[in-house]
Amino acid sequence: MSDLFLLSERQFQRIRPYFPLSHGVPRVDDLRVVSGIIYVIKHGLQWKDAPSGYGPYKTLYNRFIRWSRLGVFNRIFAALAGQAGEPDQLMIDATHLKAHRTAASLLKKGLFSRCIGRTKGGLNSKLHAVTDGQGRPLVLLLSEGQMSDYKGAALLLDSLPKAKHLLADRGYDADWLRKALIDKGITPCIPSRQNRKIQIDYDKALYKKRHKVENMFAKLKDWRRIHTRYDRCAHTFFSAILIAATVAFWINQ
Repeated sequence: MSDLFLLSERQFQRIRPYFPLSHGVPRVDDLRVVSGIIYVIKHGLQWKDAPSGYGPYKTLYNRFIRWSRLGVFNRIFAALAGQAGEPDQLMIDATHLKAHRTAASLLKKGLFSRCIGRTKGGLNSKLHAVTDGQGRPLVLLLSEGQMSDYKGAALLLDSLPKAKHLLADRGYDADWLRKALIDKGITPCIPSRQNRKIQIDYDKALYKKRHKVENMFAKLKDWRRIHTRYDRCAHTFFSAILIAATVAFWINQ
């Protein structure tokens, strides 16, 4: 067991208050099980291949699915990210996440969207993200791969925290988005598209910091079950993304 990844006591205590209460028979050791879930998602393993030191793999899988449906991982991410306070700057961007054939094997019709679409790169999902000035994710959204950056920004607009500036690439160059940001008291720092007749000026020195949101996506994709989507259900895949974002950016803050 000493060779396995385990959350530190400080890390565990930060997320423990958001766990559901145990009813009846006491739960298996939360520290061991949550650490096992993180290990599987980080290394892209099948649940059955989880090291035996974490206990029965069915316990890891069942806990992950049950807490995902209860929104436990959403609450943990939102709570820890919210403790950072109001950011001075925001950055927005999106990236594609390739869907493995096992994730796309269900029927397309259903009550809930699987957030899998077809683009020139094949079947994939799209992760839209808003980060603070340090590149730490604050708001995340999972959608079908073909959803435009514009539509993703529109869905995230109401969730934006207060800030002075928002940095985005020219894929977000739209008059309605600029106006919506200004109405919220946020100054857009977005370069104009090349085909715009009248180019809009922006702070070029500030825009150089936008690489931090790209670095955030790169760090999330180091987690193998994020880089390639194996989960059929959108809520379980999104829970895996939230776990990766929490551990990579917020649990040590």
